[in-house]
Amino acid sequence: QVQLVESGGGLVQAGGSLRLSCAASARTFSTYRMGWFRQPPGKEREFVAVISWSGTSTLYADSVQGRFTLSRDNAKNTVYLQMNSLEPEDTDVYYCAARNRPIAPMSPLTYDYWGQGTQVTVSS
Repeated sequence: QVQLVESGGGLVQAGGSLRLSCAASARTFSTYRMGWFRQPPGKEREFVAVISWSGTSTLYADSVQGRFTLSRDNAKNTVYLQMNSLEPEDTDVYYCAARNRPIAPMSPLTYDYWGQGTQVTVSS
């Protein structure tokens, strides 16, 4: 069982930055691929980014490529999503997730554990 706790959300003006953190409880954290999703009200969860267990490989959604950076610190059991040049369209609840499976990293169905989410609001 893996427990994930997100933090770092909040209100920011367009063009600003936020850093989300996701702390994991698992002693085997370094074996999990970690992803971030976001969910607009009434819509399905949307893939944002994923990072390999070693941190050497990342994949981003086209909508955040070049603005968001995903990293991890396995010694601290934590992943970080640095979000720069934020736009009002980035306003959503952001979820951290963990997976073991190597396939379909952009599908929320392939993730086994989820955090409770953190709200990000970008004002225009």
